[in-house]
Amino acid sequence: MARAPKIEQVDADEQLMVRLAWACEVEGLTQAAAAAKFGVTRLKVNKMLGEARAKGVVRIAINSAFAPCAALETALCTRFGLDAASVVPVAGAGTRSDLHTMLGSALGQHLATFLNRPDIKRFGMSWGNTLNMATRFMQPIDRPDLEIISVMGGLATGSDINSYEITTRLGDLCNASHSYFTAPIYAGSEESRDLLQSQGVFKTTIEKIRGADGLALAAGNMENSLLLKDGLPEGIDPEDLLRCGAVGDIMGYFLNADGALIDHEINARVLGIKLEDLNDIPNVIIAAGGTSKLPILRAFLRRAAANMIVTDEATAAALVEAAP
Repeated sequence: MARAPKIEQVDADEQLMVRLAWACEVEGLTQAAAAAKFGVTRLKVNKMLGEARAKGVVRIAINSAFAPCAALETALCTRFGLDAASVVPVAGAGTRSDLHTMLGSALGQHLATFLNRPDIKRFGMSWGNTLNMATRFMQPIDRPDLEIISVMGGLATGSDINSYEITTRLGDLCNASHSYFTAPIYAGSEESRDLLQSQGVFKTTIEKIRGADGLALAAGNMENSLLLKDGLPEGIDPEDLLRCGAVGDIMGYFLNADGALIDHEINARVLGIKLEDLNDIPNVIIAAGGTSKLPILRAFLRRAAANMIVTDEATAAALVEAAP
């Protein structure tokens, strides 16, 4: 019901405010057109529309499943200092397959636009289900001057979500060149890691990754990740990692709840860039969702190395609520 006037006289300012709000918000007039129609300046129109929103005279309602997601995107950027966020609506009863599909779709759409930017010359890809799905949903683009590079070692077993397959598919989608980090994820020891990385071929590849214009990363949990199943070195027990405080991994590095590397030899055996190198790489995208990924996502966001997150609505809400 419309609000009745408080006193028996016309409030000319409020009347003009409502007329301007109606003209701009309902009739769709531009501020310049409304200013001309009512004989006021455009500055006055802008000021009165702002006042109308502040007083609740105008209230905007967005009737869409994406409305809460848009609010969460803003909240994530504010809380964690991100440049961008993409939050997808996923029903609570959805399967993990549904989740990977939705997240992959959102990431694929973002990459199709992002990788078309002429200033993006080299882009790195990690591996995982969500990044795999992103290559299934991304529209092809034509970027022969772009290079796609894998940013971490691969698994010995063939798989659609291995870094080599994902890098190849994304390169083909972009009509771009692609190159691999042809190494296992872990060396046999810290000493052998240093020895391998001092060799020219590995050194050159690592420097290329450090010089990338952006990266897409996945996050591994401590429950059922492919890394725990097929990627750990012989003799490394996941229970030992848990006892050291691990909540998950990023690029094979295991973090504790505060975002620090756990005190375990495995982190000294990772072949590739160091985790702190991410702070010097622009456009780092982390794509992950679901309850099991909450601890590692919180940990990684606390490192302030990410520029963008792609996640689902429930996970985003939990991240925002738990943020200090």
